[in-house]
Amino acid sequence: MKIILSRKGFDSTSGGVPSPIFPDGTMISLPIPDRSSTIAYNEIAGNALATVGELVHDLAGIPPTHRAHLDPDLSAHSIPRSEGWRPLFGQVGAAEKHLENQGVGVGDVFLFFGLFRNVEKSDDGWQYLRGSRPIHLIFGWLQVAERVGVSNWPAESSWALRHPHFRREADPINVLYIGADHLDLPGLTPSIPGAGLFNHFRPELQLTDPESRLPSHWLLPQWFHPEGRRSALTYHSDASRWHRSANGVALRSAARGQEFVLNCDDYPESIEWLGGLAALSGAGSPPNNHGRK
Repeated sequence: MKIILSRKGFDSTSGGVPSPIFPDGTMISLPIPDRSSTIAYNEIAGNALATVGELVHDLAGIPPTHRAHLDPDLSAHSIPRSEGWRPLFGQVGAAEKHLENQGVGVGDVFLFFGLFRNVEKSDDGWQYLRGSRPIHLIFGWLQVAERVGVSNWPAESSWALRHPHFRREADPINVLYIGADHLDLPGLTPSIPGAGLFNHFRPELQLTDPESRLPSHWLLPQWFHPEGRRSALTYHSDASRWHRSANGVALRSAARGQEFVLNCDDYPESIEWLGGLAALSGAGSPPNNHGRK
């Protein structure tokens, strides 16, 4: 099995701002803009506090009618669905070639992370909480049931055709990963969906070191360190990126690359870690004051 840390959603270059963490601890990953998509921001469901159209307008100045790249597409409730819908994630070009070279396929698990920051409601709408810091957070997961090239997509599976990867310009490497029905991990009961969203902030989902002002400076469990292992988290084989500390292992994560692949055969501790994250999928959270200084 492999775990893929996959960078997705709004950031400083795509969308221009972080996705929101709300005062009650709930969070929403905002999909990046995509003029070729048929899905508008104001079609995508938000939560009890805000719509996605409202959020992109208030936080990024993007019109709610602008089109959105809803990928990964992990929740049946995000937009109206055709019968037979299943969670999907698409990848193309060099990023997909990297996944292919690493042998990513059926049974492997994507953990999607993005840039987030605390927000609050003002008279003018949603705004970032003064003094809060942007952080990298894991917001969703998908265990692969099938890997299918868009050019080979079966015509009878029309439930997928609103996915933005069907509207990309011709690309020789354009692949969709279909989510499993249930998460299949050793020792885990089959009660957790094979794909979904973490709707609440939890400290366990945070990659960024709480003491760092840079989102790309991560604090991970000690076992992530590649010393003595046969492989490293891809794009992170340089030993100077890693530093052990009393609280875990610090990593200067790479700006290059969207998909960071970890081979679980070389890191058997990763399975228990992944199961612990999966257990958070149905858990709530107390109000989040993270980032207040």
